[in-house]
Amino acid sequence: MSSAADFKAKGNKHLQAGEYDEAIKAYTDAINMDPKDHVFFSNRSAAYLSKGDADSALSDSQRCIQLKPDWPKGYVRKGAALHSKRMYDEAMDAYNDGLKIAPEDASLKSGLADVEKANNSHAADRAADAMNGFFAPDKLAMLAGHPKFGPKLNDPAFQQKINLMKTNPNMMMQDPEMMELFQALISGAMPGMSGMGDGMNEPFAPSPTSVPAPKKKVPEPEPELPEDKKRSKEAKDRGNALYKERKFDEALTAYAEAIEIDPSNYMLLSNKAAVYIEKGETDTAISICESIFDKAKEAGESISFENKAKVLQRIAAAHVRSGDVPKGLEYYGKAQVENFEKAVERKIKNLELDEKKRKIKEYINPEEGLAAKERGNQAFRDGDFPTAIKEYEDATKRDPTNAPYHNNLAAAYTKMGVFNDAKRSVEKALEIDKSYVKAWAKKGDIEFFMKEYHKSMDSYKAGLQLEPDNSLCKQGLQKVIMKINEANMDGSVDKERQAHAMADPEIQMILQDPAIRQVLTDFQENPKYAQQAMNDPVVSAKIQKLISAGVLQVK
Repeated sequence: MSSAADFKAKGNKHLQAGEYDEAIKAYTDAINMDPKDHVFFSNRSAAYLSKGDADSALSDSQRCIQLKPDWPKGYVRKGAALHSKRMYDEAMDAYNDGLKIAPEDASLKSGLADVEKANNSHAADRAADAMNGFFAPDKLAMLAGHPKFGPKLNDPAFQQKINLMKTNPNMMMQDPEMMELFQALISGAMPGMSGMGDGMNEPFAPSPTSVPAPKKKVPEPEPELPEDKKRSKEAKDRGNALYKERKFDEALTAYAEAIEIDPSNYMLLSNKAAVYIEKGETDTAISICESIFDKAKEAGESISFENKAKVLQRIAAAHVRSGDVPKGLEYYGKAQVENFEKAVERKIKNLELDEKKRKIKEYINPEEGLAAKERGNQAFRDGDFPTAIKEYEDATKRDPTNAPYHNNLAAAYTKMGVFNDAKRSVEKALEIDKSYVKAWAKKGDIEFFMKEYHKSMDSYKAGLQLEPDNSLCKQGLQKVIMKINEANMDGSVDKERQAHAMADPEIQMILQDPAIRQVLTDFQENPKYAQQAMNDPVVSAKIQKLISAGVLQVK
């Protein structure tokens, strides 16, 4: 039986190979066996981030820090995840928290430098973008008839100065000519503006010069084919037309004629193989394709990479038609090595997805699912949570539309402290059955442990709407309200709780709402107006959401 260290080593190998899904699975297996090892969460955080899932990477980094708060790499993982989410201030805080523990850690210093650079670049980019808008080609064209700047538009030195200013907007404040150009552009874009100098409000005359239209390139005629190749091509074209009309026997006759006239054109055999694939005679098609390579080898001739790829694609299509999709994928992969094509790559991905769906469908067996669930229940009662997770996962695969199985899996993950996976499982249960009150209670519990108190309240309330006397939801709601009140009375700032809140799209939308921003300003400057605004149930609910999330504190 594999140990947690074995799964970790396997995950490291997949991660180095760029196989992120496989790495995540291996690290998850390691976590299931030993949920207290901080390194497993650190490694899985790295795999999630490499895959592009910054939210999961952040969650694992936070769990890593909880388990080992004096380990610098945990803060490196957290900073990297926040950096990826463009939460630059929070990322800098994470790196600085790590540097308090390990002031000389090179990874923390490097990460902090990178995020500071990105933050500065982000601000500079916004300024540069604004400049690029003002000095776009269509805006500059408005100056073609300007008495001063019109003649300069074709001056390379003047154009270079404009390009420099796009990347360094501060240059405009140091160069009077560029400042004057900027004013001319503004007055040209908004003719009613005043104070920009004499004559600046008058429209500029159009440029007298005109650019001649480029001459069309005349295509060169195709070279004349020898008589035998011309007759062979005619027979092949006739075969192609018959193939499209699904007159396969007639198409084979036409292709045979083309091959007889020009036996040196081995690729005609590939056309012939395509007919046999359509007829369902896949073994014959594969044999014909393989003979192309044999004939070329015997004649001492080489086949171009493009043609070799076409033959391999034909073999792959034959295998897929025969039902051997793995073999087909193998040959499509070989074809891509010879000559990469995006269309073939899409076909590979679609086949892989179809094959995955087929295997999932074949594995479904509700009776086996029930047996796996019972084994999971026994392991759960025995406190053997890794085994419980394994059995519940099998139950969800055997009977994927059974909501309680997913909820049981969430409960086992929660016992192991793997809240990210627990939340995914309970959300799957609710996706299957939105009226499953037990799952709403479990979701509230998981969000409570993750310090997402605003979401936890919503989950418990959703359960109580379905079943007003549900004890799990009632007790959970009381618990989370007490926790929020306790945090408000304490007055301390929980950075982890705030980070979760600021990553929530709902919280972000509330903070971007102009009405809410005005209310928040009024709380500081005009409390009377703020209290009046709170009489609006919509505004009140949004403010309460911010308080529950820990974004606002009420003392």
